[in-house]
Amino acid sequence: MSASRASAQRTSASRTGTLSTNGLLTNGLSTNGLLTNVLWASARRVLVLRLALIAVGAPAALERSAPGGPTHLTAGALLLTFTLSYAAFRAGERLGPLVPRHRTLLAWDMALLTPLLVVAGPALPLGLVCLCTPLLAGLLHDRRGAAGYAVAQAALVAALVAALTAAKGGTSSLALHSLTTLPALVLPALCLLAGAAGACLRDLLTRFDEASRTRAETAARLAATQAARTERDRLAREMHDSVSKTLHGLALAADALSRTADPAAVHQQARTVAEAARRAAAESRHLLTELRSDGTAPTAPPAPVTPLVAQLRSLAASHPGAALHTTGTVPPVPPALTRDLVAVAAEALENARRHASASHVDITAAASPTGLCLTITDDGRGLPPGAPDPAHLRATGHFGLLGMTERAEALGAHLAIGPPATGPGTRVRLEMPLGSP
Repeated sequence: MSASRASAQRTSASRTGTLSTNGLLTNGLSTNGLLTNVLWASARRVLVLRLALIAVGAPAALERSAPGGPTHLTAGALLLTFTLSYAAFRAGERLGPLVPRHRTLLAWDMALLTPLLVVAGPALPLGLVCLCTPLLAGLLHDRRGAAGYAVAQAALVAALVAALTAAKGGTSSLALHSLTTLPALVLPALCLLAGAAGACLRDLLTRFDEASRTRAETAARLAATQAARTERDRLAREMHDSVSKTLHGLALAADALSRTADPAAVHQQARTVAEAARRAAAESRHLLTELRSDGTAPTAPPAPVTPLVAQLRSLAASHPGAALHTTGTVPPVPPALTRDLVAVAAEALENARRHASASHVDITAAASPTGLCLTITDDGRGLPPGAPDPAHLRATGHFGLLGMTERAEALGAHLAIGPPATGPGTRVRLEMPLGSP
């Protein structure tokens, strides 16, 4: 019993959530509040059109009516229809969600117009008010509802025209001579066309809404994918510049330890291995902390910022054969930018030592009124084939050069990697305009 009840509930929920071809639920509720607002805003324009038609057609209808009672009756019908139509226009926020749910509400709208058509007659231009109900049905209901109201309105107008035509000559107060003209006779056909026009407009708005939502969802997915890709690239750069290099140094120290017989040298190499292992553990913990952070945990107070020149000088001192040169007064640089600039310089120094077998490296930091230029030049054996093309670097595993290229793009800087102007080697030149992020 419970299994069958659960199956029935799932079936009912599936039927309730099934969308019709025009983007609405089977009970007429819109799946998108914005679409409902747009459709009701269009319906309110139809009500404005009705008010304008009543205002324009009222003088002619009163002129055609006989003096006395018929004139008063026509004026009362015009005033009642105008007042109730204006009230429906003003009550848009309350009627908007109700009309799509309850199809019978438009039947009252049709009943509201019938006395006006009977008293004032369906002659133009006042007779055009009968087109508003099919048009509203097309906008606020599906095609079946629009067709029903359009056929009903057309039949009502046709019956009224036929009845008044049959009574021609019996009463002149209704101005029956104006009802047999071609415009009055085509009103039933116009009612059908109005219903079809409303349904087509509604389909167009629904498809436009679906296309807009699909486009927004696609853009959101692409943005999420790009954000994930950017974060992966950032973590890859951080791992390459920190843990990877530290583990490489740890492996070199361990190899040297295995080949050393002097006790003092063994002790020194063991200390180097231990320091490298602790540094690798600290860097791994830092990366894990960034991955686990949700942005709400309290952060430690920021460490004192070391100036860019001081960090570059310390970097040059830690690499034999490297020298730092400065030109001009290097301005204060934000910590994040300083970190990226030092990372680019450190990667260039590491490549010169490990891959190019360079004996001398010059680091130049030049400041000018327009920007900052960082140049690293070595006398090694030059670049690998295909550098610095990012696609080739990624395919061949040259992640250091790829990381420098990505850092420069993230900073909005211009990075040029190539041979120096004179002699062998490689020159890495990064130009950062002042005011860049």
